[in-house]
Amino acid sequence: MFSKGRYHVRAAVSAQDVSATQALRALAFGTGTPDHDAHDARCTHMMVEHCETGQLVCCFRVLPVTGADALGNSYAAQFYDLGALAAFGGPMLELGRFCMHPAHHDPDILRVAWGALTAQVDRDGIEMLFGCSSFAGIDPRPYYEALALLRVRHLAPPRWRPGVLAPEVYRFAARLRRKPDARRAMQVMPPLLRTYLAMGGWVSDHAVIDRGLGTFHVFTGLEIAAIPPARKRLLRAVAG
Repeated sequence: MFSKGRYHVRAAVSAQDVSATQALRALAFGTGTPDHDAHDARCTHMMVEHCETGQLVCCFRVLPVTGADALGNSYAAQFYDLGALAAFGGPMLELGRFCMHPAHHDPDILRVAWGALTAQVDRDGIEMLFGCSSFAGIDPRPYYEALALLRVRHLAPPRWRPGVLAPEVYRFAARLRRKPDARRAMQVMPPLLRTYLAMGGWVSDHAVIDRGLGTFHVFTGLEIAAIPPARKRLLRAVAG
């Protein structure tokens, strides 16, 4: 259990807890029916709840990944060729299905979630966080400014850059040659991805169209050693 202010974070401990996270995912992603997949059984499901009401306001799942075999069995590996990243070597943690209740916009929810993640990263010696950062809808056009900014400032280092694997992708790094308006770009950037980028995170050079969830996403990586010291102090202040 991790508590901060009006919220606490805990791991799901029952089938009922997991079902609650799947229902929130369905609400957030607009799938209409509980969102679940084969990876749910392998992950730890984290729940951010309001301390007074007990309402689930945010959830995500985490999966420790150590070694090439484990990386190949990650959720992201079904969409991206992660052969280059297999050489990373250090312990990694996959963060997935991160979502907030659409009726709750308190920024402290995101802060307490990242506080809990920071505590786990420090406890388990994690050296990289990764996952798929989703944009609402399957049409990239409303997000051209954001994608152009990702191309200019935030592409993965070539040594770790994921390759194309999914059948339907949008190669924004090759197609969007415009100079981005940074302010407009950040206005449409998903909140989770904004947080990754603020800590020095990077993304794939293409987006995957996920028609099942009605989203498109980019692979996102964050090397813990690259997080700016001031940002680390802030995260650990929340985690502490």
